[in-house]
Amino acid sequence: MKRITLFALIAVLALGLANPPVYAQKKLAQTGMQFLSVGTDARATAMGEAYTTIDAGASSIFYNPACMALFSNTLEFTAAQMTWIADINYFSGALAYRPKRGLYGVFGLSFSTVDYGDFQGTLVNRDLEAGYEDTDVFSPSAMAVGFSYANALTDRFSVGGTIKYVYQDLGSHLIVANESVKYSDITEDDLNTEKFDMTVAAVDFGTFYRTGFKSLAFGMSVRNFSREVQYEKESFQLPLTFRIGFSVDVLDFVPMELEGHSFLLAVDAAHPRSFPEYISVGGEYTLMEILSLRAGFIGSQDDYGMTAGFGVQKFGVGIHYSYSPFDTFEDVSRFSVRVSL
Repeated sequence: MKRITLFALIAVLALGLANPPVYAQKKLAQTGMQFLSVGTDARATAMGEAYTTIDAGASSIFYNPACMALFSNTLEFTAAQMTWIADINYFSGALAYRPKRGLYGVFGLSFSTVDYGDFQGTLVNRDLEAGYEDTDVFSPSAMAVGFSYANALTDRFSVGGTIKYVYQDLGSHLIVANESVKYSDITEDDLNTEKFDMTVAAVDFGTFYRTGFKSLAFGMSVRNFSREVQYEKESFQLPLTFRIGFSVDVLDFVPMELEGHSFLLAVDAAHPRSFPEYISVGGEYTLMEILSLRAGFIGSQDDYGMTAGFGVQKFGVGIHYSYSPFDTFEDVSRFSVRVSL
């Protein structure tokens, strides 16, 4: 009973953090550094990112760090790559270490990088009738590096958290130093080159609770909790997101014994700061712990919803693929590798 009460209190606290008292405000352009909201792990995205209660080893760092305490190996590494819409390239990786069979908990390191490509800079021509003039080509990028820790407080209840540093570089640009000068009167002396980059600290944390009824488990996570930051005039927050979900092996309810088969069903409810709430549902059928077939659905999305993928794992090595069809943009494929020792 005490464990259930503790879980409820933590969930209520997280809901309060993720749902600030600004109910009349529309969720438009409230957050920046949106790359933190894009999933890269192929197994997770194939299941519609209904991943809050999934035993995912090192990959749990990106979804619910408390689930990192569930894996039973000593060391695990995972890496993922994808080309997102508009040819934006993502690469991420995570390492989980469980010393002394979990006596001191599980430690993790993670990173993610984003390459937005090359862009031609422009500036309004001081001869206003001449339109725009080209400036230097710039290449914006972003990255995040985190340290995680998770521990199983009991055989059913786990907690975990991540402290991460997020960096974004939007390149160097010419700005007008004296805003009182008429644009047509600006000279070279009135222009300065300013670098637009920023580093901010953020926190993720989560809980996991195994009910003891069959394989039913509940969990919650809060991601990207940080202070407000700003480049010029407008301040913004990182894409704060609260998620709560459950998962269960559906075959636990089948009267006959199906050895070597499992069908994991997961459902998450997400409350992002920057767009409406939604439900995601994912399923994973696994045969002989070798071949996994996956599918998912993410609700309330304008351009996509269904996801699918598969994975093959043997001898501690797993290779995973996911596919997300888009209506307007090109379809997205993700690849990830998982190595356990």
